[in-house]
Amino acid sequence: MITPVLLAGGSGTRLWPLSRELFPKQFLPLTGPESQLQATARRLAGLPLVTAIIVCGEEHRFVVAEQMRAVGLEDAHILLEPVGRDTAPAIAVAALEALAEGAENPVLLVLPSDHVIADVQSFQKTVQLGYKQALDGRMVTFGIVPDSPATGYGYIQAEMGDSAVLPLLSFTEKPDLDTARQYLDEGGYYWNSGMFMFRAGDYLDQLKALAPEIYAACVQAHQKAQREKDFIRLDADSFSASPSDSIDYAVMEKTSGAVVLPLEAGWSDLGSWDAVAQASGPDASGNVEQGDVMSLGNSNCLLRSEQRLVAAIGLQDQVVIETADAVLVAHKNQLQQVKTLVKELTLAKRDEVLNHRKVERPWGSYETLVKGPRFQVKKIVVKPGARLSLQMHHHRAEHWVVVHGTAEAHCDGEVLLLSENQSTYIPIGCKHRLINPGASPLELIEIQSGDYLGEDDIVRYEDTYGRVAS
Repeated sequence: MITPVLLAGGSGTRLWPLSRELFPKQFLPLTGPESQLQATARRLAGLPLVTAIIVCGEEHRFVVAEQMRAVGLEDAHILLEPVGRDTAPAIAVAALEALAEGAENPVLLVLPSDHVIADVQSFQKTVQLGYKQALDGRMVTFGIVPDSPATGYGYIQAEMGDSAVLPLLSFTEKPDLDTARQYLDEGGYYWNSGMFMFRAGDYLDQLKALAPEIYAACVQAHQKAQREKDFIRLDADSFSASPSDSIDYAVMEKTSGAVVLPLEAGWSDLGSWDAVAQASGPDASGNVEQGDVMSLGNSNCLLRSEQRLVAAIGLQDQVVIETADAVLVAHKNQLQQVKTLVKELTLAKRDEVLNHRKVERPWGSYETLVKGPRFQVKKIVVKPGARLSLQMHHHRAEHWVVVHGTAEAHCDGEVLLLSENQSTYIPIGCKHRLINPGASPLELIEIQSGDYLGEDDIVRYEDTYGRVAS
């Protein structure tokens, strides 16, 4: 049996403005109706699996849980990283969790959650071969057979041969174009997919020998983890003490007996908007048009609308990505600069780096409609039966106007039942809570006023979703 380990960390800054720090690319439907995380889980259907393990950041826990419920993986073990420490520690805590389940040295299939794989049958066939290799004690990595001298991927060098299993020789960083061409001319080089397969105990043994500081920190973080209903919170101090390193550097480059399984399955890691365009299937003019787009005389463009009409005329080799609060326009040969742009936005403390106007919450969502000096208007949607935390604000008052459904409003011990077109006022400093007691979604307009309107002006006293510090 195979234990899937889905790595759902990372910020996906190269896909801004659609990918945001608090809602990055792995949770977005970039090439189909489901998110990349959901697509990763679905392509495992039919393999001999046990309960999946997902490693993600603390701030993404509710998104992961909700998306896994939507694809029928309610029982997945969700490990929460208090800080990012790259793939070697993330896989280590997943291996420890798999062993804690009681299986004797289970085989892990480690998958980043932001890939596209067009040929699922070929992928699963290669995974089954990797499973046999892992059972024999080998450390397996999957090398993508290159079809071009790509400079956006790292490369794996394997011994030359026609076998389906090749001894691993080395990993190399992303090359320049001349070096990438040389790799393809020489043969024996593959794109580094970031996918791995091995037994949990074998990986931990290698990590203990080759990167003992990472191993010790991860053991402590897992032993001291707090287990909740839906999540496993790794101990923050222990996990933060781990060095940050990838599995490639910490283990795979140094271990003996590692093997490469060449994989041809229409793979992409969606590392840029150009990769998204290629994976989405361009039309006869090389264009990919998504959402509300009107296009005349364009060629080799990606045009994507999330909210408003995007009208484009006579463009060539351009990317236009529209969202409710930001629009990216870039030439395809400058897409590597998107990450630099996000750094500049971060230094400028722009909100557009963190979140979209519509923000998902475990109880529903809120969307900022209008924002100005000392006021803000939001649309709030609360799921049936859900409730917000019992909370208080130091700097703002709120007016709630119900537009659909029924609201149960708590304010300093007083409880009001509000229906459509009814409203209530929440003064500054009042302990309050909003509950949807109905069977349909509650929609209301919240008008905030005060000298500070940030989301960090919340003091929580009770919370169904574990957001109150113990």
